[in-house]
Amino acid sequence: MYILGITLKDIDSYLTEVKNAIRKNRYRIEMNSRRQDNRELFLTYVIDEEMAKDILMGLTATDFSERLQNEHEGYEDEMLYVFGKDVELLERMGNESKTVSLYIKFNKLDNCYVIVVSLHEQKYPIKYYFK
Repeated sequence: MYILGITLKDIDSYLTEVKNAIRKNRYRIEMNSRRQDNRELFLTYVIDEEMAKDILMGLTATDFSERLQNEHEGYEDEMLYVFGKDVELLERMGNESKTVSLYIKFNKLDNCYVIVVSLHEQKYPIKYYFK
């Protein structure tokens, strides 16, 4: 199936490389001041690095949403891949567990290092291209 010139096989291959990098701890989840939404996920829910890693490792090609051109100056040659995933998380304040729809965006660098640019609750529903 072709969507945006991307096949399911292309995304499977991309995810294989991403997961290999994550397995080798060659990744980081951005938590800088411009990534407040990422921080908010860890403040709102009982989630730690290990759980986040499990969520990332559980992604499949059918979770794929879109591929975007990096628009930050000096990084225009990089492609960002967006995924969505519904996960069960426990609220930090209270004891309610709920299904949270996550927005996940990766930047896989040429040296096979992965930057998780976004890992937070979806602000808007995303469209899955292979579902």
